[in-house]
Parts: sequence; structure tokens; C-alpha cells
Amino acid sequence: MRLSTVQLVDIGANLTHESFQHDYQEVLDQAYAAGVAHIILTGTDLASSEAAVLLSEEDPDRLSSTVGFHPHIAEGVSSDDFSQAAELAQRDMVVAVGETGLDFNRNFSPAAAQLKIFEQHLQLAAELNKPLFLHQRDAHEQFLPLLKKYRPSLAGGVVHCFTDSEAALKDYLALDMYIGITGWVCDERRGLELQQIVKHIPNDRLLIETDAPYLLPRSLRPRPKSRRNEPRYLPEVLTTLARCRDQDPEELARLTSDNASRLFGIRTEATA
Repeated sequence: MRLSTVQLVDIGANLTHESFQHDYQEVLDQAYAAGVAHIILTGTDLASSEAAVLLSEEDPDRLSSTVGFHPHIAEGVSSDDFSQAAELAQRDMVVAVGETGLDFNRNFSPAAAQLKIFEQHLQLAAELNKPLFLHQRDAHEQFLPLLKKYRPSLAGGVVHCFTDSEAALKDYLALDMYIGITGWVCDERRGLELQQIVKHIPNDRLLIETDAPYLLPRSLRPRPKSRRNEPRYLPEVLTTLARCRDQDPEELARLTSDNASRLFGIRTEATA
């Protein structure tokens, strides 16, 4: 589905992932044809952050990037790695610090290492006056106090791929954070609670994303042959979200594009 007039912003896509190596340009072209005007490429380690910056510099009107270390790899991040990332994050095409945060669901890195690196990201975001691209899974009780501690010094941020409870949602909104919604909301099994609570997100705090190649919307019809998610499927997230919020899809598209412009400083036809 393509919305007739509004250009969308995908605030999080992992297009440096190896699954896109063979058809990267085609993926972009199909996204633009589907009405996605701008894509923020997510950095999850030093290599992907460097690649995201280089790709965004090749097409600055339609791409930008983040720089950071996912909590899964926190234990392996050296001081030199972080110094290189901090320098990279100063580049003009980098619109946010992250992906960073805490993930106690899988615990690929020990909690202490995750907390240490998360705080370093918070300090860097405050220093650079750039928003945060945040990850939190099964770690709200530890994540919230750190975010609260630094919030007065931060330029804002988005809790990306939000899948937590209504109580957690209210905590983040109380800190004036943005909320990123993915294809999780299209899942008739895992996404039921999210479908019920997205109506509590204020119009001016809502963002949409694919998190490609992950979280392919299960509501897509016909179902794609591949399980790889792509930015071209962002309209499916939007229309499902609009239905859950009882909102016009084109109105919601404009709102989310405006919000992306306000938080990340990017411009699209919808926000120009």
C-alpha cells in the first residue's frame, strides 16, 4: 500500500546488515516508491556505525544515521572502540547516539557491562547535544533511573521498538521521550497488549520504524516469500497503528514525519 500524498520516515532500519548486501539499492528504490522519504540507518557496533555514516553521506537528502553499541555487545566494547564512535558521532549525518540501552531478556552481555556502556552513551549524547536511539527489553527498572538521571542534560530521544507495558510507556512519556513503533504492533500473537496501549501515545511523541531486517509485519497480505523486513513495508506499520488508534492513516503519516523532523532535524517533503 502507498499513501497518496504523505512521505514517511523510517526512523530505524539496519540496512548495513549482511542480508542487504546483494540488493541494497533495490531495497532503497522500493522503499522510496512505497512513499518512504527518509530512512535513518541504525548503528549497532563500530563497523555498522561507520558503514551507516558512509551510506548516509552518499544520499544526505534521504538517508541519515546513528552511531552506537547495542547492549548485546556491551561486554566487548573497548575504550578505543568507544572513542572512535564518539568521534564518528560528531559527523553531520549522524542524527542520534545509539542504538544503546539495556537488554536483560537475552543477556548476551553481563548487566554490569551493559549499564557501563549505556551510561557512556548518555554522557556522549549530552555532550554532543544529540538525541538518543534507545533499546530496552526486560530492563525497565534499571533503565529508567539512568535515563532520569541524565534527562535534564539530553536533547531528547526515542525508545525504539517499544514493546513494554502501559506503565513503562507512561514513565517514558513523563520524561518527554518519543516512542518508536515497529511491526510488533502487526503481530496478532505477541502484539496484542501493544495494540491496546498505543492509543495512549500523544500525537507529538509517536514515531514509526521497520527495524529491518527484523520484525516483518505479520499482517502483510499477500505474505512476502522472504521473512526479511524492508523499509518498503513501513506503510503496513502505519496503517495498523492508525487502526489501533482510530486515526486517519494520512494524518498519522504527517504527524510521525513531523515528529521525526523535530527530534532528528531531518527534512522531507512532508515537513519542508
